[in-house]
Amino acid sequence: MAGNLGSPPLTGSVSRPVEIRLKRAERVLEIRFDDGLHVTLSAELLRVESPSAEVQGHGPSQKTIVGGKRNVAITGVEPVGHYAVRLVFDDGHDTGLYSWTYLHDMASRQDELWRGYLAALEARGLSRDR
Repeated sequence: MAGNLGSPPLTGSVSRPVEIRLKRAERVLEIRFDDGLHVTLSAELLRVESPSAEVQGHGPSQKTIVGGKRNVAITGVEPVGHYAVRLVFDDGHDTGLYSWTYLHDMASRQDELWRGYLAALEARGLSRDR
């Protein structure tokens, strides 16, 4: 999916993507927000930080640490209304709805999220490859 995501403005101060581009070969999602933030998020980070209940659980203490996703790819980006996208991954995961707020937060905190993911893998004896 590439292109402009024109739709009626939302009330409040929600930053919205003006462009989302899937770069399959690089396994990344490139997003440009209306507040000027322009980022590239890896498929691996998007997969392991999926907002789905399968990954996040139903509370902070229930989060699942997902290993073995170094080579995961995004096979589809599906718009959900005017507020989110559903990402489809080649490992079959497709239940997370990535709201504009969630994507912006991930984009703003991706270094912190990545460090936390690597530390959690290590603490559980998991790796990015298995």
